[in-house]
Amino acid sequence: MRNSRGFLLVGALAASATLLEANISTKEQHRIQEAATVIREIHATPDKDIPQELWNDAECVLVVPSLKKAAFIVGGEYGKGLMSCRHDGHWSPPVFMEIGKGSWGLQIGAQSVDLVLLVMNRSGMDKLLGNKVTLGAEASVAAGPVGRDARAATDAQLKAEILSYSRTQGLFAGVNVTGGVIRTDPDDTQDLYGKAVTPRDVLMGGSIGAPPAARPFLEALGAAAVKP
Repeated sequence: MRNSRGFLLVGALAASATLLEANISTKEQHRIQEAATVIREIHATPDKDIPQELWNDAECVLVVPSLKKAAFIVGGEYGKGLMSCRHDGHWSPPVFMEIGKGSWGLQIGAQSVDLVLLVMNRSGMDKLLGNKVTLGAEASVAAGPVGRDARAATDAQLKAEILSYSRTQGLFAGVNVTGGVIRTDPDDTQDLYGKAVTPRDVLMGGSIGAPPAARPFLEALGAAAVKP
């Protein structure tokens, strides 16, 4: 009887986990896969990649894939992405993030762009985990250096809390995103975890496991931030 109860409990937990994971939409799953692809593809070309030292030193990485130029023309829309932070030497389960219109949006010059933001210190991370942060005003940001060696970075880049990059039409380069507004996306994050969780608990708490749907992003990030 005791064994039967144990099997029933395991079955109930498995069914519950399946239901929770079913909450994530196809669009959210696609966004995770796209974010993973962005990281893998830019890291595949070292001469045009983020310098390895910066990958290894970053506190958090935020990837916003396939951000449409039209999203900045039609009011009230946001680009959406995924962010993970280092916790105890490992990449945390990710949370969904939103980035809103900035003065740079209409200057990108392409219909679609991938954004990669590296948060370089604890101060920048704490700001992004607040309600919202305006880049350049509340958190210092600079276009990041590209290439194998980070020693060519300027003083402004070395001191910035956030380094920003864009990829469009095959070109990967640092980009100025001053004026953009970043905030957490609680609704999509709840879909991913099946319950209401705070971004800080996910990214820094250490008690919340990564859902299977998030593994492609974490695997790509882990491969990028490891010295060859």
